[in-house]
Amino acid sequence: MSLRLPDHWVWDFWFAEHGDDVHVFFLHAPRSLGDPDRRHRHARIGHAVSRDLLTWEVLAPPLGVGEPGTFDDLATWTGSVLRHDGRWHLFYTGLSTREDGAVQRIGMATSDDLLHWRKQGMVLEADGRWYEKLGPGVREEAWRDPWACFDHESERFHLLITARAGEGPPDGRGVLAHAWSDDLSSWQVGPPVSVPGEFAQLEVPQLVYLGGAWRVLFCAHPEDHSAARLSRPGTAAEGGTHYLTSQSKFGPYAPDRDRFFAGDPDNRYYAGRLLHHDGEWLFFAWRQFDEHGRFAGDLSDPMPVSFAADGSPMVTLPRS
Repeated sequence: MSLRLPDHWVWDFWFAEHGDDVHVFFLHAPRSLGDPDRRHRHARIGHAVSRDLLTWEVLAPPLGVGEPGTFDDLATWTGSVLRHDGRWHLFYTGLSTREDGAVQRIGMATSDDLLHWRKQGMVLEADGRWYEKLGPGVREEAWRDPWACFDHESERFHLLITARAGEGPPDGRGVLAHAWSDDLSSWQVGPPVSVPGEFAQLEVPQLVYLGGAWRVLFCAHPEDHSAARLSRPGTAAEGGTHYLTSQSKFGPYAPDRDRFFAGDPDNRYYAGRLLHHDGEWLFFAWRQFDEHGRFAGDLSDPMPVSFAADGSPMVTLPRS
């Protein structure tokens, strides 16, 4: 495997390129926990760097959990990195002991060199006008996995966020929330850029322009498919990475096909990311299960992406 830690599981990840170096930030938790389901409450962000995308040098962690009483004093979850005016900005998800991890919020850290990071605190939380909040019948408040970008047309910074709509059938409330800022400090939350109804959650989004259209990659588990979706002929409860498509950068987004971009019923590879490197598109995912069905928790090698005649991307997953 491309990145495997002997004592820690590795799962969700995101890239940042600087010169010839490709940095990967990833979630990790000790394998000594025994049960992989326990990893979420012990998640921390790790950091590694590579030049060939096959061998990785593990670096010092970019940041840890916050001081007691802060929004991220329990765990730090998935995010993304944006560079602007020579400074790097790491957006990430924080969980607090105050709600026993049931509420997700977004924070930011900054760096001048990708190596030394300073937390800037919590910047954004869910807005109940459009999004599900913690309350009766709601086990957790979904507001995580921020994907950051700068849009030159609007001259604004934008975040796409894993969230759930505030109404509708519970098994189809998964949406991509949208927020924007003029200064990376004050943020405005708006309605989702995707329509609910297909999935319970759309995890780990990534916005790319690919094959002549805007795509947002996301991932979902087999149990995340809504009953309405599965009622359509030809759909399958697969797990892995799929995408939504739009002709406009900020939506509206919807699936343009039912079969996943990189998925299977066994949900072997999850939370995929695309990387445009040395003139070609490559796909990575973290491996959930090995050839014996055991939880793996490591990062895949790069997989080449090809394109169909209509521009839609294609990738072939390894057999194991």
